[in-house]
Amino acid sequence: MKRIALFPGSFDPFTNGHLDVVMRGTRLFDEIIIAIGNNSSKQRYIPVEQMVEIINGLFKDETNVSVAAYKGLTAEYAREVGAQFLLRGLRNTTDFEYENTIAQANRHVNTDLETVFLITSPPLAAISSSIIREIHRFGGDVADFIPFPTSAIAGSGEL
Repeated sequence: MKRIALFPGSFDPFTNGHLDVVMRGTRLFDEIIIAIGNNSSKQRYIPVEQMVEIINGLFKDETNVSVAAYKGLTAEYAREVGAQFLLRGLRNTTDFEYENTIAQANRHVNTDLETVFLITSPPLAAISSSIIREIHRFGGDVADFIPFPTSAIAGSGEL
């Protein structure tokens, strides 16, 4: 049976830490679907469609990685696409507490779904999309934190 993992998140923006988790995940799973969800409690910095395009470009040579946008419950979307695993990255114990709660809820909704946590590589542990957005919002250079040139989305008034 093909091992399909869903890597869900808002990816606003997709960071070097996210890239690291996906690339390490390709050694564990036959297919990874990067799923950009719509978090109703957050206003996006970069439009979903634009982020899908950027991430697709990053993985254009990886035949086992795809990108999709979705709405609704992550556990239900995983069932729709045939994913048996959720792939998540953990930077610290705070992430674990948050992700553990979500993993339990997802397992309640979809009992066939296993969450697999990868510990973030140490040099990338301090990176978060929130921090990147804040640095950028105030004119700081975020090039060291994202795996695509900031010019890829220049002119959008966003990042």
